[in-house]
Amino acid sequence: MRVAHPLETPSMVTDPSSAEIQLSGREAALVGSAYRVISRQGVHRTSLQDIADDADVSKGLLLYHFKSKDQLLLTTMRWALLRTASRIRENIAQVDDHPAGAVEALIDAVFIGAQQNRDFYLLYLDLVEHAARAPSFSDLSVLTSTIINGLYAEILREGQSRGLFDITDVDEAAATMRAHIDGVFVNWLQQHDWRAAYPRYRAMALNGLLRLLNIK
Repeated sequence: MRVAHPLETPSMVTDPSSAEIQLSGREAALVGSAYRVISRQGVHRTSLQDIADDADVSKGLLLYHFKSKDQLLLTTMRWALLRTASRIRENIAQVDDHPAGAVEALIDAVFIGAQQNRDFYLLYLDLVEHAARAPSFSDLSVLTSTIINGLYAEILREGQSRGLFDITDVDEAAATMRAHIDGVFVNWLQQHDWRAAYPRYRAMALNGLLRLLNIK
């Protein structure tokens, strides 16, 4: 799913249920710098000055657009999640009425390349750990559930209406889908040969979803 340009104003960061994200050109560049630096260095080893240096701006300008490091982190995470959600929607929209094809399209949208997925999940897991220790960052769990669980539930309900999936509890199935995919990525990240192992773990994610949804 390709989110052409997920947009959101920094002021909306405190409302993680909002799926919209609107960024000016300067703000989009700052979020891109935050994504690159944090993926490379980790949340706790990254300062606002590091991000400002990557973006070639002053720390004061960074704080003008994002009032705190946590606000910038939440905006960056929402931007990354909405890019994923957009890719998934675009892929699913191109699938005919075949359940296995719909699942394959979802996996294609999530597994976009070894380095890209590594960057995203290192950022994501860092922010999950940060949220568990920083009460001010607790909006992250609402943010991820709203965007990702909500998206999977949306796909499952649409699939039900088209006769693709036979699901009893859509919300539970959506949460299980997310848990399965996240679990596969967490295990993959721990492989020393993560590049070579990537296709194997992609197949693991696909086969697990096919079993979950009872698709032969």
